[in-house]
Amino acid sequence: MSAVSPQRPFVGARVLLGVSGGIASYKTAWLARLLSLAGAEVDVVMTPAALEFVGAITFEALTGRPVHSEIFGPGHALDHVKLARAAQAIVVAPATADFCARAASGQANDLLTAILLAAKAPVLLVPAMNDQMWAHPQTANNVAHLRSIGYHVLEPDAGLLAAGEGRGPGRMPEPETILAHVGWLLEDHASFAGKRFVVTAGPTHEPVDPVRYLTNHSSGKMGFAIAAAAWRRGAEVLLVAGPSSVEAPPGVCVVRVETTEQMRDAVAAELPNADALVMAAAPADFRVAEPAKRKIKKASRPDSLALASTVDILASTKGARRAGMVTVGFALETNDVISNGRAKLDAKDLDLLVANDATEQGAGFGVDTNRVTILSRDGAQEVLPLLPKAEVADLILDRVARLLNGR
Repeated sequence: MSAVSPQRPFVGARVLLGVSGGIASYKTAWLARLLSLAGAEVDVVMTPAALEFVGAITFEALTGRPVHSEIFGPGHALDHVKLARAAQAIVVAPATADFCARAASGQANDLLTAILLAAKAPVLLVPAMNDQMWAHPQTANNVAHLRSIGYHVLEPDAGLLAAGEGRGPGRMPEPETILAHVGWLLEDHASFAGKRFVVTAGPTHEPVDPVRYLTNHSSGKMGFAIAAAAWRRGAEVLLVAGPSSVEAPPGVCVVRVETTEQMRDAVAAELPNADALVMAAAPADFRVAEPAKRKIKKASRPDSLALASTVDILASTKGARRAGMVTVGFALETNDVISNGRAKLDAKDLDLLVANDATEQGAGFGVDTNRVTILSRDGAQEVLPLLPKAEVADLILDRVARLLNGR
């Protein structure tokens, strides 16, 4: 994962992080750190059982804020009301089987459950328990009831559980995944609610023979960042991804492809239902005209390879775009960046074109930052400074939101 820095929508947000008594609470310490690095003010509330697993001083050191656990005693009488009122989002990780049962029945026998009853902020519960406990009908009933009253409950991961107890579902999702879901809770979904985005990312591979291919240096980071941000902001997102080592963003449906033709077909299948197409991928421009059916040996290598053009995915969508659909293209150039980008925007009938220079340090392929210029159909030109790709993604989506809501 790339380093976490202050970012939308966490900066200045007040997040209440509840910790109940499970072994997975050791991972919650890292979640507290990620939330703080992202810019949130984190109020940690621990149940008495949680204090048996991780000390309060750990969370105080990671968040720079006091930890809360007392419900009785001088000075604590209204803590549950004050903390509930201040929170913009509440996440409980881990949410043990016991905690889910108590929350589902409306108990308020510790500070954390009392806060839930006093809160109006959105609540995310992150279950973690033995797989048999997760599969028990009573737990299933509790989770179903919690969802019915408006709580968001993450499905646990399948994987190795505590003390080698099986590999079934029950494992707490990784802190980075939880962080993304907290971001979804904090975000304003008004612009993209009910909208469907198709985003492409990464390179494509065009076979030379069964073991070699033509490609480029694209990592897919920009497209993945756009898909993640669009989902966080309320859109339904389908990401068509070429070969990439970047992890799929939470909440996003991912279709994996290999070749440019496969990417074209995947995009074409989704266009009838798309409100926006963001073509951030860098599909190969050329393919070997006749790929060898067997590995080419050094002793029999050809003097040259005949190349053919691959399909132009953006151009192929022109006749299939829905009325009012917003279409965004990308142009990575090594010279005449703006003029080449403007020509591409016009030729492919795009609403926006994101242009950048492949030769500029800190921008382009394989890095976590980018410096882009956003060109618009109406002739506008916006030059952005060097920024994290996650921030660039949101700035691009701000312009997409204006187009979607202005039509």
